[in-house]
Amino acid sequence: MNMISKFINLGLSEDLAKAIDEMGWQEPTPIQVTAVPYGLNGYDLIAQAQTGTGKTGTFGSIIISNVPAGQEKPSAIVLAPTRELAVQVSEEINKMSAYTGHVCIPIYGGAKIERQVAQLEKGCDIVAGTPGRVRDMIERGYLDLSLIKIIVMDESDRMLDMGFIDDIEFIFKACPEQRQMLMFSATMPEDIKRLASDYMRRPKEVNVSKDEVILDLIDAYYISVGRRNKSWALTRILDIDKPKALIFCQTIKMVDTLEQRLKEHNYKVEALHGDMPQAKREKVVNDFKADKVELLIATDVAARGLDIDDISYVINYDMPEQIDTYVHRIGRTGRAGKRGTAVSFVTSEEEFLVREFELRTGLKIEKRNVPEAEEGTKDTIRKVVDYDQLSDPFGMVKFTINLGKADGVGKVKLADHINKAGRIMDAAIGKIQLGEEESVVEVHRDFGNRMLMDVPKMRFKGKKVVVKVVDD
Repeated sequence: MNMISKFINLGLSEDLAKAIDEMGWQEPTPIQVTAVPYGLNGYDLIAQAQTGTGKTGTFGSIIISNVPAGQEKPSAIVLAPTRELAVQVSEEINKMSAYTGHVCIPIYGGAKIERQVAQLEKGCDIVAGTPGRVRDMIERGYLDLSLIKIIVMDESDRMLDMGFIDDIEFIFKACPEQRQMLMFSATMPEDIKRLASDYMRRPKEVNVSKDEVILDLIDAYYISVGRRNKSWALTRILDIDKPKALIFCQTIKMVDTLEQRLKEHNYKVEALHGDMPQAKREKVVNDFKADKVELLIATDVAARGLDIDDISYVINYDMPEQIDTYVHRIGRTGRAGKRGTAVSFVTSEEEFLVREFELRTGLKIEKRNVPEAEEGTKDTIRKVVDYDQLSDPFGMVKFTINLGKADGVGKVKLADHINKAGRIMDAAIGKIQLGEEESVVEVHRDFGNRMLMDVPKMRFKGKKVVVKVVDD
């Protein structure tokens, strides 16, 4: 069965299926398989689904199939919590409408109202907007919802968390009583259920679990790497795999620091976080979509609602502590039927999180090494010795030293040499495993550089001393 016929079998028109094929979708997602037939038959719908499950494709398909094209006043409205999401929904629906002729326009605050009014006056079939600006347009007489046949609430829980309930109910009352309503939400708190009972008619319920979001199309793995070598590991991946990647950091400061460091090495990279002006954020997202930017470094807040289908890698530069955050992040790849890769940089203290996330999601998160560069290729950023990562819970790091029984040393004599040559106090020297020609010595991480750099400067009975860190 070819791709187009898979979507036609859901009840979609050939024109819509053809557009979806050109967008690169390979097969319907679980939520599309379940929800689209209900929606095409006019049922109200409550769908519990995470970002990345194909929600926009679900309600976009229902809207395009159930409302006419070429109208002066909109027949469908999509409410979204943020301007970024409203713009992305509009762009997605317009792509899906390539052969049906439907027009969707975004309505959101933080932009000049005159331009949006001019777009409305030209006529449109679908509006995607934030509740505050949509209400403002209605009250000013610029937006007429008297012909609305379908209302969609996208990320409903977030809209209510952001205090939009009064605006939402105002908008509902501006629409005809006889209309279809589709509600999408990652969680189902009591206020969502109340809203559904007040405004929906015997809705069908669809629940897509987190497992279904991430299991099928995402290859997840982690790399055990310390804080000081994360940028080395990152540039290895970028240089070898050359992905279109979304990189997550925990703080705005880390986002800006990493952006600056990668730009110094001529990567096509931009930052995305809440301290940036809205116009700058929109430009960054658009440049990333248009492949003018290959790497986007973001905080979790800034990346909410980011809906781009061709992200090949999600990289957790900083490992999140909450499983919902992990699921939300990695769900940005493996979309629209395309495989994706999720890589997490995990320090030794964070490895317990990997086991916890595996147990709670059922996802296998494999441990891998940093990919090997081709022989003779120089690393963009050099690896350094990270004693924090190498140390045990007591702060001790293992080193090899080319002195042993054959050199006439015992444990005490070897410890005395290390103490004198590296100016390393007795208390910082731990266990010594004495070998014939080479020994293993534990030294506290605070004296790691002295062990590695200073101890070899002093010969032992005329023999050149070689010290190496044990990093496996």
